[in-house]
Amino acid sequence: MNSILDELKHAFQRPNNGLMQIIVINLIIFLVLLLIWVPLTISTESNIYSVIVDQLTLPASLGKLIYQPWTLVTYFFTHEDFLHILFNMLFLYWFGKIIQEFLGDEKVVNLYILGGLVGGVFYILIYNLIPYFQNQISSSEMLGASAGVYAVVVGAATFMPNYSIPLILLGPVRIKYIALFFVIMSYVGTAGSNAGGNLAHLAGAGLGFLFIKQLQRGNDLGRPVTQFLTFAKSFFVRQPKVKVSYRRSKSSNGHSKVSKVTKTTYETKQEEIDAILDKISDSGYDSLTREEKKKLFDASKKE
Repeated sequence: MNSILDELKHAFQRPNNGLMQIIVINLIIFLVLLLIWVPLTISTESNIYSVIVDQLTLPASLGKLIYQPWTLVTYFFTHEDFLHILFNMLFLYWFGKIIQEFLGDEKVVNLYILGGLVGGVFYILIYNLIPYFQNQISSSEMLGASAGVYAVVVGAATFMPNYSIPLILLGPVRIKYIALFFVIMSYVGTAGSNAGGNLAHLAGAGLGFLFIKQLQRGNDLGRPVTQFLTFAKSFFVRQPKVKVSYRRSKSSNGHSKVSKVTKTTYETKQEEIDAILDKISDSGYDSLTREEKKKLFDASKKE
């Protein structure tokens, strides 16, 4: 528990910590809404609170979505119910750690964001194309990180299906069975009162499966997300200065000459780690040599 709290505390102070940053953003939004809700409810101004939440919630209505397109992103960072955010964040942490350990932090972030986006788009399409849901469009809205979380859960189960997690009363359970259980529950729920949310869950789960399968074939569906986030961060994060060093080497005539080295040691090591992660994606963790496993382990400790 202390380890999780420490990770949350330093979420934005450590490099390659996108998983914890996502969790912290969800928690901050939840707490801010809670702090706003109390005084507004007591002062009988709860309608103001409803307006605020409405600006973060994804509507099924295309007419309404046009005026608040940002909700396609904000909805999967927003929760109102304590148990909702608790279980979402716990599952995101448990399964996200698996992806983070073997594929890198970047893949967790990409899975979560793509899962949320695909879940939201699928939710809107279903409500506007299937006659059964069309009479509910005007009153239907969605919030919560579940679609992104399902993408991470199913992604982890697809990548390492036999990885086991100890569960109370059940003991060690392979994550492929945990993921399958929640997918089946969401499928059953598509005919219930939370049909839209469960449809988004299934879309997120499908994205998680497709993401890992494509990654194993050498296709990174998350590259556009990485490029966009790198571009966005460039406005807020100070870029490290490139260290310039010189080394002497002998030319063909025996005289020494000076060559310029512009790559930092960090960049070189990062390239090695990226190559190892790509190898894991293609052939699995067991295909690594002892030296590669040691490099990956040492890098994880430094992070």
